[in-house]
Amino acid sequence: MRAPHTDREYEAELALLRQRVRAMGAIVREMLVGGVRALVDGDTVRAQAVIDRDEEIDRLEVELDEQCLRVLARRQPVASDLRLIAATLKLVTDLERMGDLCGSLCERVIELAAAAPQTPAGSLPLMAAAVEAMVLDAIEAFVTGDAGLAEQVLTRDDLVDSYFAQLLGELFADMMAQPAAIYRATRLTSVAKYLERIADHATNVAELAVFMVNGEDIRHRHRSRAPRI
Repeated sequence: MRAPHTDREYEAELALLRQRVRAMGAIVREMLVGGVRALVDGDTVRAQAVIDRDEEIDRLEVELDEQCLRVLARRQPVASDLRLIAATLKLVTDLERMGDLCGSLCERVIELAAAAPQTPAGSLPLMAAAVEAMVLDAIEAFVTGDAGLAEQVLTRDDLVDSYFAQLLGELFADMMAQPAAIYRATRLTSVAKYLERIADHATNVAELAVFMVNGEDIRHRHRSRAPRI
């Protein structure tokens, strides 16, 4: 981590920025954990509570954008401070999209519960746990300036992708064997896709953490993406 500024007011502004990033990230993680728990339990009340938190994420996105712009205008930051501001402006978009995806996941939970509540299929709980860990560590890496932890997050995206491919195979087999399972399987496919995309956003956050700390843009260095579906 960089040395603190002698200008205490400026240092306090940067500390507040990091605190707000941590708070926004904590809400996103709570939404993700709550959404997965709602899915496992068939809990529509919990699912709706997660959906309702999306407004909080939207508000924090706007507040963080405004705070970054104020620091840019007043302080004209350079070097690592400029990277922090630039990275935060990108980060809040990833966090906001994670919140949207958690809300979409919970909409599918409500649909599933209305149809025929069942325990999620096969690899989905494992995939969800891997995504939760990526989100937690990516945010922590950014807030604490831990490039090593960020690099660890990047290595886990392939694991999530493998769970995703495995789960699609399981759900496809279910649909082939039992046409009555198509409704449930298609919604679980959507849930899996939302989780895979959340992992992609966590990867973006980890890449931003490396950029913020080292000044190195590592986007696209470690992955080749298949076309979006």
